[in-house]
Amino acid sequence: MDKRFMMVLGMSVMLALLVSGIFYQITVRANSPRKEKYATKELVVATSDLPMGATVKAADLHVIKWPADNYPKGGFSKIEEVVDRAVVSNVLAEEPVVAGRLSEKNAGVGLSSVIPSGMRAVSVRVNDVIGVSGFVLPGTRVDVLVTGSPANSGDSRMTTTVLQNILVISAGTKIQADARGQAENVPVVTMLVTPEQAEVLTLASSEGRIQLVLRNPTDAKTEKPGGVRLTALYSGGKTEQPKTEQKPRPVTRTVKVAPPPPPPPAPVKQQVEIIRAEKRTVETVGFEKN
Repeated sequence: MDKRFMMVLGMSVMLALLVSGIFYQITVRANSPRKEKYATKELVVATSDLPMGATVKAADLHVIKWPADNYPKGGFSKIEEVVDRAVVSNVLAEEPVVAGRLSEKNAGVGLSSVIPSGMRAVSVRVNDVIGVSGFVLPGTRVDVLVTGSPANSGDSRMTTTVLQNILVISAGTKIQADARGQAENVPVVTMLVTPEQAEVLTLASSEGRIQLVLRNPTDAKTEKPGGVRLTALYSGGKTEQPKTEQKPRPVTRTVKVAPPPPPPPAPVKQQVEIIRAEKRTVETVGFEKN
């Protein structure tokens, strides 16, 4: 064989082997898992769902590794920091347990532990109608209407909205709906209100008849209904404005003043006409008395 041909063939084989080796290395590196090093930190997460009002136990929690640069605010790294605290907002399984979802340490357990600072929990007795056929469940929001007779209105009964967008935190003795999410008729509903709203709700339930109105939880708009009176139901739906007492108009008396007496007539002069021959003269001799 020609030596020149053999040299070209050998160089071609070496070049092919070199290219194959380069592609093999690229393929291996692309398919091999990347081992990136990043800092981690221990984070406490829920093992199962934790409903509002539940007391956290050690069996409800476990610790995982979490990226330190993406650590949730208020997270815990030790289970001991979470145990025996009450849940104030639902925590899902495998969700990080943060301070905002739990009550303060040593705040107690039960319903009182889920009441935020500055708020109050007020319970009212309801029935099937007042409680919207049992669909007023924990976590829903309602408006509160009261029907009664305002002061100085006689027999004119009216219905008006006294509270709006109020959070229901428990129904009966439960602070969570059942697992199937079905309606349950309960005799008592507990709502979360401010101290001022607590006074309004207590007065409304004692002096009138209240009605709960279920609303969409995403609708936080506050309306300004004017209320409706009983007479409006028989006047084509027109709302009758309350009658106000008309105050008597002040009476203005006109006093007639007698005109002054006319002045006395001027005294009349007494005159005497004297005729002497063809000459005629008039002389005044005195005044005539009136």
